Amino acid sequence: MSQPLSKKKLVLQKKLYIFGLQVQILQISILNKSQLFRKKQITDILRDVSTPENGGMKRNLKLRDLTSMGIAAIVGAGIFSTIGSAASNGGPAVSLLFVFTAIACGFSAMCYAEFASRVPVSGSAYTYAYASFGELVAWIIGWDLIMEYAVGNIAVAISWSDYFTALLTGFGLHFPEWLGIDYHTAHAAFIEVSSKISQGVPLTEMTAHLQHAYHAWANAPQIMGTHIILDLPAFVIVVLITMLVYVGIYETKVANNIMVLIKLVILMTIIAVGTFWINPENWNPFTPNGLPGVMKGVAGVFFAYIGFDAISTTAEECENPQRDLPRSMILSLIITTVLYVLISLVLTGMVHYSELAVGDPLAFVFEKVGLTRFSGVIAVSALIAMTGVLLVFQVGQPRIWMSMSRDGLLPKKFSKLHPRFKTPAFSTIITGILVAIPSLFLNLNAVTDLTSIGTLFAFVLVSGGILLLKIESKEERSKGFRVPYFNSRHIVPFLWLAVLTLLFTFNSDGLKTFFSLNTIISGDITHHILLILFLTIATLVSVFSVIKQWSAIPVIGLLVNLYLMTELGITNWLRFLIWLAIGLVIYFLYGFRKSKLRVKKEVPK
Repeated sequence: MSQPLSKKKLVLQKKLYIFGLQVQILQISILNKSQLFRKKQITDILRDVSTPENGGMKRNLKLRDLTSMGIAAIVGAGIFSTIGSAASNGGPAVSLLFVFTAIACGFSAMCYAEFASRVPVSGSAYTYAYASFGELVAWIIGWDLIMEYAVGNIAVAISWSDYFTALLTGFGLHFPEWLGIDYHTAHAAFIEVSSKISQGVPLTEMTAHLQHAYHAWANAPQIMGTHIILDLPAFVIVVLITMLVYVGIYETKVANNIMVLIKLVILMTIIAVGTFWINPENWNPFTPNGLPGVMKGVAGVFFAYIGFDAISTTAEECENPQRDLPRSMILSLIITTVLYVLISLVLTGMVHYSELAVGDPLAFVFEKVGLTRFSGVIAVSALIAMTGVLLVFQVGQPRIWMSMSRDGLLPKKFSKLHPRFKTPAFSTIITGILVAIPSLFLNLNAVTDLTSIGTLFAFVLVSGGILLLKIESKEERSKGFRVPYFNSRHIVPFLWLAVLTLLFTFNSDGLKTFFSLNTIISGDITHHILLILFLTIATLVSVFSVIKQWSAIPVIGLLVNLYLMTELGITNWLRFLIWLAIGLVIYFLYGFRKSKLRVKKEVPK
């Protein structure tokens, strides 16, 4: 009788043990959920950066250098390429789109400026999110910035290559076509051209771009039947820029300041000369395709503005970051907006907007009016401008990784500084590899919009993060830049009223069409879903902003950038969400377990 009883006890003990394990796992799971949003206090962030292990970066940057970096990052591919397609859709009114986008960026820029003043650390939006939203959101935005910076530089490197090969051709130097283009573009062009030739269309009557891509495929060497086609200039320029960034911030700022000065002189010359060739009739009608036509160019226009946030990644290399970072952000945004507006008015004034859907609109309009000598000048200016963009973003990316590594979310190797150059050496090399190799093969159209959605997402979180920061004392608020406070209760309802009035006044037919059943069934249902989702979130945010009397500027920045995200299409959203999903897998496999905040909590007192 005793033997069966002992077995029953053993079974009961096992069940109790298993139940205890389940309870323990449940407790850990609940604890982990709370740890997902653990915040890092600003005082802790500043203290960690000042430690001997993390400190030591050379402080060489002044207001002039930071403003120059902002201009370099903003005035790049946007003004030399994407401005053409935006103008072809929106007409002369694309100049207003630049103003609108600059204002939208301005709200976010002020939020960035306050964060940069209160948290002068190299992590940019990643660090700001860590202090306001918590660790999980910080990781998401950090992972997003990896995509934004890397993909953005891939796009710029590809554009740089196009201008470089065109410049060589202008000097009578032949660069092999198969070494200056990506595989997909060459193959697609070969199929299209072959089809047109079979229909009796001569090759000489096709566009120069199609001819170039066709010859690239036709003349490319083959290995076992596979065409060898790669964009070598894009790869080389990324490698050279990475080497410069690796050497040090002083060398980087000197090179950048020289390039920005040359670029501004050339652009002002272009504006001055182009003014004499403006035909005012080309500005009529000013908005040929209405508001929808103007908004079609939002992705390309916003792509032109993504650079100002990169300034914040150099916080630990500034002489006076709390004073100079905010000023440089606002200054660079104002200067570049004026340039963009003037350039867009000159372009659409010199040539009818319908002809501007070309890859090099500035060179095109001057050739159109007979000023062919300016093509070479514009090509040189474009190369300098895009080199500046590459330089600033190759500086920014490693410093974000450095900050993530300091917090334990990435391996320690990413935060190690070079003993001589005092730069994040390993992170810089990895950044160069991640940009240089894809630039050999990727297509420009595949990366531009993806960069825009990543930037907008960062702007949304930074704007929202300001609303979550702790209220400071009067003494603390007097130190550095702070977003001016305007009560949302007195502003947000009137803004909604103004927007609705404008929509019903100038686009009532569009509203009726949007909400009609036929449009929902036969039209782009995904765009409807995105807009409805935006309206739902915007309504909730607006109601809370009025009830809690939030500061209006961050609220407006959040809503405007969230709306712009809905205009980028479902394909970009899917790519973006897939990228974030990959990042979450990495976070839970490594970052969550290695986080220094978690390690500190687990150390017994």
